[in-house]
Amino acid sequence: MFRKVLIANRGEIAVRVIRTLREMNIGSVAVFSDADRTSLHVRMADEAEWVGPSPSSESYLRVDRILDAARRHSAEAIHPGYGFLSENADFAAACEDAGMVFIGPSAASIRSMGSKTAARQMAIAAGAPVVPGAHEALGGPADARVFAQQFGYPLLLKAVAGGGGKGMRRVDSDAELDAAFRDAASEAERSFKNPDLYVEKLIDRPRHIEIQLMGDRYGNMVHLGERECSIQRRHQKVMEESPSPLVAARPGMREAMGEAAIKVALSAGYYNAGTVEFLVDARGDFYFLEMNTRLQVEHPITELVTGHDLVRLQLEVAAGEKLRLRQEDIALRGSAIECRVYAEDPYNNFFPSPGKITRLTRPLGPGVRLDGCVYDGWTVPIDYDPLLAKLAVWSGTRESAIARMLRALWEYDVAGIHTNITFFRQILEDREFREGRLHTGFVDEFLERRKPFTPAPDLEAIAALVAAFHSAQPMARSRPARGAAMKVAVAIEGRAHEIDPDASGAQIAVVEPGVYSVLKDGRSYEARIEEADGAVIVFIDGHRFKVEIRDPRRWSRQVGRLGVEGRLNVAAPMPGKIVRLLVAEGDSVAAGQGLLVMEAMKMQNEMKAPKAGRVVSLTAREGATVAAGDVLAAIE
Repeated sequence: MFRKVLIANRGEIAVRVIRTLREMNIGSVAVFSDADRTSLHVRMADEAEWVGPSPSSESYLRVDRILDAARRHSAEAIHPGYGFLSENADFAAACEDAGMVFIGPSAASIRSMGSKTAARQMAIAAGAPVVPGAHEALGGPADARVFAQQFGYPLLLKAVAGGGGKGMRRVDSDAELDAAFRDAASEAERSFKNPDLYVEKLIDRPRHIEIQLMGDRYGNMVHLGERECSIQRRHQKVMEESPSPLVAARPGMREAMGEAAIKVALSAGYYNAGTVEFLVDARGDFYFLEMNTRLQVEHPITELVTGHDLVRLQLEVAAGEKLRLRQEDIALRGSAIECRVYAEDPYNNFFPSPGKITRLTRPLGPGVRLDGCVYDGWTVPIDYDPLLAKLAVWSGTRESAIARMLRALWEYDVAGIHTNITFFRQILEDREFREGRLHTGFVDEFLERRKPFTPAPDLEAIAALVAAFHSAQPMARSRPARGAAMKVAVAIEGRAHEIDPDASGAQIAVVEPGVYSVLKDGRSYEARIEEADGAVIVFIDGHRFKVEIRDPRRWSRQVGRLGVEGRLNVAAPMPGKIVRLLVAEGDSVAAGQGLLVMEAMKMQNEMKAPKAGRVVSLTAREGATVAAGDVLAAIE
């Protein structure tokens, strides 16, 4: 076995690998960029090495610096994690050339499966069903139109070198094709240094189900069951579970999918951990989608239901050991669910939300696992993916796992930035989710059908009372609350109204800065506070209230950020780079129309017009870097 391993990654996956290395008494070496000097993976590793400035292209993607760090620290092997260089065949080959073991498959396997079009051809040769689509890269939008004439719309443009939902666009008509092709190619170039696209027929409302594989260098391979990954936003998974409710209800389906996955992998001479992904249509027929030649983000739920440490198995196989598992040794017990906690605002088109974490309370208790990389006081950098942690739970049944996840989310508190924690609570309480009616468009449909949250009046009143108390005397000790002279505006998901806080019979105690215990009418509440944009944000029982305390003489129901002369300013919600302008000064725009595309935290986001009007000012320039709050456009 290895004596020392370098982790060529950052964040939660680096922390995850370090934990298994420590359990196996193997030394760990972390690498870090300027932005990550005080990151948790650096603090936890036995040794660490700086590899460059914050941009990943100058640090985590620098093969030469990664290998130099491994040499200096006498690392015998390199674990790539996921993302960055994990599916880079040249990096795997460079490790081998440098005399270091790449903890993953061979460079040849990565190369054959790294091209989505080549992987489709290999799957066909192995007898696996595939979605109708192109077998090679498109020359341009015209090629996609030819495909559409044969198979019809909707279709899906996908990056040949893609993954993680990047470089992917749905197209429903000829009119959308040119712009979608341009945007997908641009995102693919930025993400993978390869703008090539191919096209597939879009399966209506498919489920996304994947099979976890593990194989050794001697031709032994097993599957460790499936994961349901249908809950996605922007084609990227946000919630996964194992087993799949669909597969669990269909005898023989798991075995059929597992057998197909193993055939595809063995045809590529594959070994180590890998995942074959399938789309499943309404009839239950499954189609090969792609193979990920690395450890998946969502691997914890497979570990929870099988009891096997996938990172340990990776290390053993990479060290030349034979796989110690046979297919009959593997059984799925109970049910596990994972929520990917992102620094993003799910109620503002999932826009990233970097910044300083001002308070962090982690969920604990039976059956709860948190793979994280953040801590109280750490600043989430703008340079990388906004994933903060993966919250996973296990229980005996799917129903009890849902209940356990709801409990864990209720305990989870992250202040200072937006997260999707409350969004997950709403998904888990949704009837369609609970009954297992899942598909890749689930989130979009959920957001459309979701009824606005209407809390009990007493919960609103408690939020208003705490906000008034916090603003008037934030450092007060426990004491009876006094009536507020000002009216309080409470906003819930955009709906605003005014109330007068009723302080009679209430007691408020400061538990710690920003956390209050409230006793009122015999009930106990815990309220957590943060301040943003001149308002107090109050969290109670997992619900978020935006509270503004105003002099009643200045009370206004006006909505929006109006500038001078009736102009509505559109400002950058966070630092980023202007990728593309979609309008020009003088253009008339409709409400919701795209104004520009901004890149932040590895995602391209379209800034849209909040109301209809005319673009009277456009200060944004393509290629320019902007700061949070910079005015990008003004609409009259």
